[in-house]
Amino acid sequence: MSDLTLEERVLMTRATMRIMDSWKLESEEMRTILGLPEKVRARSLQKYRSHEVFPDEPEIERRADYILRIAGALRTSYPTNPYMGERWLRLKHRRFGRTPLAVLMSDGEQGLVSVLAELDCTFGWELSSSIHA
Repeated sequence: MSDLTLEERVLMTRATMRIMDSWKLESEEMRTILGLPEKVRARSLQKYRSHEVFPDEPEIERRADYILRIAGALRTSYPTNPYMGERWLRLKHRRFGRTPLAVLMSDGEQGLVSVLAELDCTFGWELSSSIHA
């Protein structure tokens, strides 16, 4: 069970879907990045935009949180260009050797962590200090 209230889960679901829509992700990309079961179809994703909340599963909640944090880091990195997030995800990145979207699609939750660490140096620092502690 989540520590979030139903209202917080509704807000998280809507915000996450708005972000993924702004990144112009396909339904399958959204499903994969969120770690939703394969049975979830585009129609179900539409329900998340309007009235349903994501399944009450810790991994899905963490993934949604990473997406929200990635979007925040992109806004901080590119404050004058709201479209840069979509573009940045699709450009080959020197550290990844592929696009950040490819990392998100193929590396599961760790891909979200890697992309967030690349964008948010404080997260990357916290992550490295917890590994070395």
